[in-house]
Amino acid sequence: MVQLSLSRRLRRTPFSDGVDAAGVKAFTVYNHMLLPTVFRSVQEDYHHLKQAVQIWDVSCERQVELRGPDASRLMQLLTPRDLRSMNPGQCYYVPIVDETGGMLNDPVAVKLAEDRWWISIADSDLLYWVKGIAYGYRLDVLVDEPDVSPLAVQGPRSDDLMARVFGDRVRDIRFFRFDEFEFQGRNLIIARSGYSKQGGFELYVEGSDIGMPLWNALMEAGRDLDVHAGGPNLIERIEGGLLSYGNDMTDDNTPHECGLGRFCNTQTAIGCIGRDALLRVAKEGPVKQIRAISIGGDAVPPCDQHWPLLAGDKQVGRVSSAAWSPDFNTNVAIGMVRMTHWDSGTELMVQTPQGTRPATVMETFWN
Repeated sequence: MVQLSLSRRLRRTPFSDGVDAAGVKAFTVYNHMLLPTVFRSVQEDYHHLKQAVQIWDVSCERQVELRGPDASRLMQLLTPRDLRSMNPGQCYYVPIVDETGGMLNDPVAVKLAEDRWWISIADSDLLYWVKGIAYGYRLDVLVDEPDVSPLAVQGPRSDDLMARVFGDRVRDIRFFRFDEFEFQGRNLIIARSGYSKQGGFELYVEGSDIGMPLWNALMEAGRDLDVHAGGPNLIERIEGGLLSYGNDMTDDNTPHECGLGRFCNTQTAIGCIGRDALLRVAKEGPVKQIRAISIGGDAVPPCDQHWPLLAGDKQVGRVSSAAWSPDFNTNVAIGMVRMTHWDSGTELMVQTPQGTRPATVMETFWN
């Protein structure tokens, strides 16, 4: 079996000792860090996530911190989402675009104060883009990567587990809101968010030294809740239509192509880099867009390259993520499809490494 050669360039995390002890079986590399992907098996982890509660080491969701008088101005330069009504204590999902309107990242913005933001990034070196913008515009703002490592608690029993460690007040956090909670004399930002559709929290752990004490406290408190270590699950994220930057979209795609037009207030997001390009896209509409795709036959192999979507002998799109779904008894997939063939119910063919399969464009994702 091919192995991953480890070095200091692939950074361990404050929770890596706990991940190792939990019997991790597979990693991927994400923002130059190790991201656990499998503990028992993809399917066993999938069923458990939907039934109980898991603790995820998602330290790889690095933070880009903006601090200073021009922090809010810089944040608005980065995204076509209008942030003027956003208050401290809120989290926003924000497309980050370049001057052509192409997606550079799809992070969660965490507004700590008017002059302090964290951008919880997907897998791309966004820090350098933000530093360049701040320098080019001569903004009075410090841009840096702080020692903040997110830990996710996901699954239907998340509230019960979190309440045991942080008290019942944690249950009152609303979706995409956050509050501060104390752990061993340290204040932690805890948000109701996460990269699953099963509900839960993300804990922004400031300071690596309390990583394992927090991991151990959550594991101990959740023994009778069937707590396990886990991670973002391929099957569950495709069912829920959660996009993966670098897999399902790149800087070649606009937010509108990615189905993220609802997060673009291009008319009012004054100052956004790429605004002029996106105004044209918003007016004319995209010619291709992300769609849920059902693929027939037995379980498909891993999708590590684009699979062409065909109408007859003409390519009309591509599949970027796919997996067998036990709950829906089909291969679920994410595809980018041309407007001529993106209507729900359209029958296509997809070229997989195991041959050509029938594929159907779905009206919505599964979860």
